[in-house]
Amino acid sequence: METTIEKQIDPSKIMQIGLGFWASKTLLTAINMELFTYLSAGELSGKDIQTKLGLHHRNLYDFLDALVALGFLERNGLKETATYRNAEDSALFLDKNKPSYVGGMLEMANNRLYPFWNNLEEGLKTGKPQNETRSGGKPIFEILYRDQALLSEFLGAMGGIQMGNFMALSHRFDFSGYQTLCDLGGAGGYLAAQVAQLNPHMKCISYDLPPVSPLASQNIENMGLAEKVKVLSGDFFKDEIPNTDVITMGNVLHDWGVVEKKRLMKKAYQALPEGGSLVVIENIIDDTRNKNAFGLLMSLNMMIETPEGFDFSFADFNQWAKEVGFKETSIMPLTGPSSAVIAIK
Repeated sequence: METTIEKQIDPSKIMQIGLGFWASKTLLTAINMELFTYLSAGELSGKDIQTKLGLHHRNLYDFLDALVALGFLERNGLKETATYRNAEDSALFLDKNKPSYVGGMLEMANNRLYPFWNNLEEGLKTGKPQNETRSGGKPIFEILYRDQALLSEFLGAMGGIQMGNFMALSHRFDFSGYQTLCDLGGAGGYLAAQVAQLNPHMKCISYDLPPVSPLASQNIENMGLAEKVKVLSGDFFKDEIPNTDVITMGNVLHDWGVVEKKRLMKKAYQALPEGGSLVVIENIIDDTRNKNAFGLLMSLNMMIETPEGFDFSFADFNQWAKEVGFKETSIMPLTGPSSAVIAIK
């Protein structure tokens, strides 16, 4: 007699994702209160943490032990006898005093994005942004460009979270046949700096709006790369962009709709020589649109934040590149969900 074993179906995945905001907000709160930075000096007791962070005694150990269960903290002892320390990845990426800190993006997620995502349904029904502009406020970039302190913090956060991708590109992309590079929307200058540092023959430009220039210049000078990396100012939609062998864009194209995406790609095409490369770093969605969940969720985030922005697949990029005139395209995986899509003139 043949025995059929019925497939066991349970709701655990549904509940884990559906209530995922519990874990997310617990981590974001710990980052915002700089718990991991405090713990970088060594183990602390629950009481010490309570005092440092100004916490109430109620649920203190639930909060800390949840971070243990989620893998962000490690612990010796239990409750009143316990001491807590950073897990290995928390120590590397969530300590504000380390250059590897990626928490800036997560701070922004906690302080800005988290409440905006409560209006996802409205965004899906209206197609309109759900950020500050929803209630008549100014767009975030307009606010940032008016405040150098805020802009500096933002650029540092973006540079930190992208640094792994910049380093991976600098190692993996073959720059041997090129001499010059321009990073459009170069922000703090980190991509251009990484390329120049790891490819000594390259001369690089970091190109962004005028308020960014002093901060990028200072970063480049601090890295000792002022002779190798030039900072230029301009609006890449309105002004001519520099003619270089390679043009890069890191998390730039996803800010815009299709018309503006192709317009920027066309400007890059016109600025490149024959054989030159356009390199676009994004959370490229897989062509079957069922694997890179982060890329798809980032695209929803662009709906929250921008009037027309969205993330895209390699197939999308390939189509636009051919329309613009590029003769060849390829994709290069970088770190995590990120890739570089490359178009050659």
